[in-house]
Amino acid sequence: MHLAGAGVGDRPWTKAYKQKIRDSRLVGTRTLAEAIAAASPRPRVLVCGSAIGYYGDTGDREVDEDSPAGEGFLADVVRDWEAAAAPAREAGVRVVHPRTGVVLAREGGVLGRTLPLFRFGVGGDLGDGRQWTSWISLPDEVAALRFLVDTEIAGPVNLTAPNPVTNDAYTKAVGRALHRPARLSVPKFALRAALGGFADEGPLVSQRVLPRRLLDAGFRFAHEDVDSAIAAVL
Repeated sequence: MHLAGAGVGDRPWTKAYKQKIRDSRLVGTRTLAEAIAAASPRPRVLVCGSAIGYYGDTGDREVDEDSPAGEGFLADVVRDWEAAAAPAREAGVRVVHPRTGVVLAREGGVLGRTLPLFRFGVGGDLGDGRQWTSWISLPDEVAALRFLVDTEIAGPVNLTAPNPVTNDAYTKAVGRALHRPARLSVPKFALRAALGGFADEGPLVSQRVLPRRLLDAGFRFAHEDVDSAIAAVL
């Protein structure tokens, strides 16, 4: 299982950091795929990380694994990231690309980093709050990865819960879980000033992604709604 890559939201997107985001995924993946192709015996499967950034901004439109790649820096990175695993695929190894959404966890990620704000009653929408968030609980993320190892699925698989929500609905769910108000909002211009290019491909992007292949393969989510997911991880 190969899930390495520099964090996309850890720091502003300078030219140098964008190159690091790209290289940390493509170079490592191709090196590993070439080593697997040359190995004897070869591993049976390579689960090689990917992301729903592949779809770009989908607005209100639902997308699944059959949908085409979107536009933007992250869409380009993810498309090339998956292609970098070609040596293993061409050598007959089953290659799976889990396109992960926003993972809800107590520590780290979007939820973990913003919990202190919500606990102080200053959490709120990002931008107008109408953009879709495709999330998955940490327990379901781990379970889905194990499922991909044990089944015969190959190719891209969306690791997102079946019920994406708007940013406004997500914000209200966190507020309910913590019994804190979540009425504030961060305007788009402030996010763009603080985050640069990442703002429009991260917190402001709308991605309504469905896990068709997981559902069709019989995977059962422990947390299908955002309220139960947040309650579980907290």
